[in-house]
Amino acid sequence: MIKMLKYTLVLMAILSCRGKDNPDPGTNPASSFSFNSLKVNGVFSGFDYRGINTVPILKVSFTAPLDQKTVPETVSLTDKNSSLVQLTIAYENHDSTLVIRPSAPLGFLSNYSLAVSTSLKSKSGGSLLSPVTVNLLTAIDSTNKFPVISTDSLLTLVQRQTFSYFWDFGHPVSGMARERNTSGDVVTTGGSGFGIMAIPVAIERKFISRAEGLARVQTIVGFLKNKASHFHGAFSHWMNGISGAVVPFGVNDNGADIVETSYMMMGLLTARQYFNADTPEESQLRDDINALYQAIDWTWFQKNGENVLYWNWSPNTGFAVNV
Repeated sequence: MIKMLKYTLVLMAILSCRGKDNPDPGTNPASSFSFNSLKVNGVFSGFDYRGINTVPILKVSFTAPLDQKTVPETVSLTDKNSSLVQLTIAYENHDSTLVIRPSAPLGFLSNYSLAVSTSLKSKSGGSLLSPVTVNLLTAIDSTNKFPVISTDSLLTLVQRQTFSYFWDFGHPVSGMARERNTSGDVVTTGGSGFGIMAIPVAIERKFISRAEGLARVQTIVGFLKNKASHFHGAFSHWMNGISGAVVPFGVNDNGADIVETSYMMMGLLTARQYFNADTPEESQLRDDINALYQAIDWTWFQKNGENVLYWNWSPNTGFAVNV
């Protein structure tokens, strides 16, 4: 009886060992794995990075060694248009860490997204539990785009370029400033006043000669004196640079604009004081500017003696635009 018991125990031990050596493959699936850590250029800052350089190094670590064959199809970097960016990928820590670099520099001040999908496999065949997404915003390009110049040179350049708009783009007939570069023959009264005030500066800065500046102001003054429409001495906001006819600024704004006229007069009075030579040309210019200034009936724009100045007056609707 004892012998029988011994044989039974031995047989059970043998069968138990065989069960351990040959487990049922359906009862022990490959373990899943997960994301472990992240660094961008050696720093962890969550999953959003701003102001990074255009050749960043991203290290993404997992809790298990990776199956390298599954990496190319599961790891991607895309730009804001969802276009793929070519990557160079290396491995560290026994293949559990991806070292990811863009193959070419990224664009400046641009958004990118690094994605790792759950199709990524471990060497043991396990699947990534959750996807990984890292958002990147590259830095602005801070390199100098133009030659570095001194403060005085920068001031000169700004003054020259500002003056050039009024000078180079002035209307060929009236000399007045166009409202914008698509305005054609529409010129602006106030803007022309700014342009006139820039002429003495341009002469002093040697951008143009005194004779050139005088000729341009004479052209503008002659246009205002002989062609431009005016109302009680004041001019409209816009006018045609050839005929001087009013170009309406609005439904009721088709007459005098006291603000635009004031800008013009400030420019003209500046020119009057600057062109002070005792010559027939400059003397005549001063007389013409004085005549234009004195022709303005400022009291008319007080609307029956009120203690204010009204902005606009129309020959059709009076002061309606101010109501």
